[in-house]
Amino acid sequence: MLADRISEVNERGEKALGIFITSGFPNLEATVPLLQTIDEAGADFIELGMPFSDPLAEGIPIQKSSQIALESGVTMQDTLRFAAEFRKTSETPLVLMGYGNPILQYGISNFYSDARSCGVNGVILPDVLPDMASPFYRAAQANKIDVICLISPTTSAERMKKIDRLSSGFVYAVSVTGVTGTDLGDSEPILDYLKQAKQSISRNPILVGFGIRSGADVRRMTPDIDGAIVGSALVTMIGDLWADSSLQSSERLDRVKAFVHELKSDS
Repeated sequence: MLADRISEVNERGEKALGIFITSGFPNLEATVPLLQTIDEAGADFIELGMPFSDPLAEGIPIQKSSQIALESGVTMQDTLRFAAEFRKTSETPLVLMGYGNPILQYGISNFYSDARSCGVNGVILPDVLPDMASPFYRAAQANKIDVICLISPTTSAERMKKIDRLSSGFVYAVSVTGVTGTDLGDSEPILDYLKQAKQSISRNPILVGFGIRSGADVRRMTPDIDGAIVGSALVTMIGDLWADSSLQSSERLDRVKAFVHELKSDS
C-alpha cells in the first residue's frame, strides 16, 4: 500500500510527502486531531514516532518531544490506540518510527500483530539492522507490515542494493550524517549521493529525510528521487503553538494544516 501510494503520487507529477509527529506530544489528547489535520492537509503518509528515552538518531526537537510524551505517561498501547483511531476515518498510510527496545519490552510478535490490527502499514527502526533472520523482520513479514530501512551518505552501493532487497514501502535516505533536524548545508554533495542511491535502489521508492524544513527544501532535494519527509520543523512548530496560551485548539490545528498544505503544494 505504501509503495503504491508513493507511485500514484509520482505518476501525477508530484513528489511524495511524509510528515512525522511524536505520539503523545504535545499531549495525549492532541495526537489524533493532529494526525487527522495532517491527513486533511494532503500528506501522502504519516510517521508516528514511538517515544523512547534514548532516541539516538533524533535531534533536540524530537528528543524533547519524546521526553515530554513519556513524562505525560504515553505508552506503546496509547500509540497503537492512536493509530487505530486514525485508521477509522482514513486510508492514508501510517508508519510507526522508533527504536527496538520498547518493542522488545512489548514483545516483538505481539507488537507487529497489534500494529497490523490497528492499521499500521510500516515500521522504521533506525537501531535495528536489516536482516532476514531478525525476529523484527520475520514478525513484520508475517504481519504484512513494510520494513522501511535506512541509508546514509556513507552507505556503499553494494550495501544499498542489499537494503533495497530487504526493504518494502520505501527506502529512507538520511540526507546527512547526523541526527534529525541537522542543517542541510551545501546541497550538492547530498544531491550527488541521492542520485547515486537511485542508481543502486530499483525495487523501492527513495524518500529523503533529516533537515527538510520547507517546500523549497523538498523541491531542492528531490529532483532524482521520489519524495521527502518533514519532522523536526513541524514538531518545533507544534511545541511553540501549544505553548502559546492565547491560541484556541482550532487555531493551532489550522496553522499546522496550513504548514503541511504549503509543503505539499510546493512538492
